[in-house]
Amino acid sequence: MQTTINWQAVKPESIYMNNEKLFKLEQTIKSDYHNINGIIIIKDGHLAYEKYFNGKGPDDSHHVASVTKSVLSALIGIAIDKGYIQSVEEKVIDFFPKYISDADKQKQQITIRHLLTMTVPYPYEDWHEPLDILCQQQDWIKYTLDIMGKNGDLGTFKYSTAGAHLLSAILTQSTGKSARAFANEHLFTPLGMKEIPDYKMNAYGFDDLFGKNVKGWVHDPNGHSTGGWGLTLTTRDMARFGYLYLNKGILDDNRVLSETWICDSTEMNPNNYGYLWWLRQEDGLSTYSAIGDGGNMICCMPKMNMVVAISSEVIMNPRDRWPLMKEYIIPAVINK
Repeated sequence: MQTTINWQAVKPESIYMNNEKLFKLEQTIKSDYHNINGIIIIKDGHLAYEKYFNGKGPDDSHHVASVTKSVLSALIGIAIDKGYIQSVEEKVIDFFPKYISDADKQKQQITIRHLLTMTVPYPYEDWHEPLDILCQQQDWIKYTLDIMGKNGDLGTFKYSTAGAHLLSAILTQSTGKSARAFANEHLFTPLGMKEIPDYKMNAYGFDDLFGKNVKGWVHDPNGHSTGGWGLTLTTRDMARFGYLYLNKGILDDNRVLSETWICDSTEMNPNNYGYLWWLRQEDGLSTYSAIGDGGNMICCMPKMNMVVAISSEVIMNPRDRWPLMKEYIIPAVINK
């Protein structure tokens, strides 16, 4: 497998692209998917397709929302590879002794693996997490640790952005660096991605955390990079990250992440959710995807040796990207 992405236009004899499907894809985006800013297809290590919309281009960064979670998962894997964290079986409370003096039995059992797989109980209904309350706290870590393990059974899937933020704090406790700084050194730079500057935040309103003022990588009032959202990436950098996983942890002949971590992160299970990656099996095609609000997506298709990156403006209730994948993008890429 090619370990370096060829960013030049792919040779016609190497990969055949169905131009009719691509034309229909672009027309459908313009008519029905107005918030899509960019799409990249990497096939067999080659740039097979790259298109931008809404005046955006390859150098523009986008708030990728919950795609941040999958990047954070990679950072936890790198930290384990390098010995900063022993394993996914380490107990969460062991990283925060100053916060927890008397944890109940269930809270004592929660591990890094539970945070990665979203199988920690919290006192809210699934998909109704009160992020507005989290964002009003002076100490997001204390708030999340206080509610962690309540109202439910350990091992049952419940989506939690606050839980992902705990993983960011665990990374900082283990390495002495924010997730942003650790990523710059051990992930972004080795992949040839843009480094993320340390932007200071003076306000924590909606636009600062989620909206038009988001830049770099958002952090909480105590400097922890947000674990569940807040990262900005170019569409090309989204594709680079996906190709790292597709290529089993190697890019540009550099081992960035262990193959074991990638396999564990993307192994199919009844929850269809790995280590902060969404898993899908449909029509004989297995995929794993980093997915964020607005329809941001990095979809890896091992069987096709293909990565699709879609950058989007974060909006409420965007159209599902999978119909685009199924009806236009996948059929557009045909091996001769």
